[in-house]
Amino acid sequence: MSSNNMADPRRQNKILRYKPPSTEANPTLEDPTPDYMNLLGMIFSMCGLMLKLKWCAWIAVYCSFISFANSRSSEDTKQMMSSFMLSISAVVMSYLQNPQPMSPPW
Repeated sequence: MSSNNMADPRRQNKILRYKPPSTEANPTLEDPTPDYMNLLGMIFSMCGLMLKLKWCAWIAVYCSFISFANSRSSEDTKQMMSSFMLSISAVVMSYLQNPQPMSPPW
């Protein structure tokens, strides 16, 4: 065991633990993608609910998934989960009122 320790080329005094840069010191490091996707998801889900557009409801689900996937664990999850539930309810309500398959928007 001691021979392995002697052949170890690493220097203990040069090992530094990685510390991620704080976003308070540099606010440009914060990624705005989850916030934008959360807003887009809410807009599309409201369009899906009010205008009965199925493709808007599915885009809202897609945006809320992207927002959830790109969010940090320290962010507020209540707003994200409410956006996700709003998009799911838009899909459910649009298919409850018209259960036929979605027609292409073009």
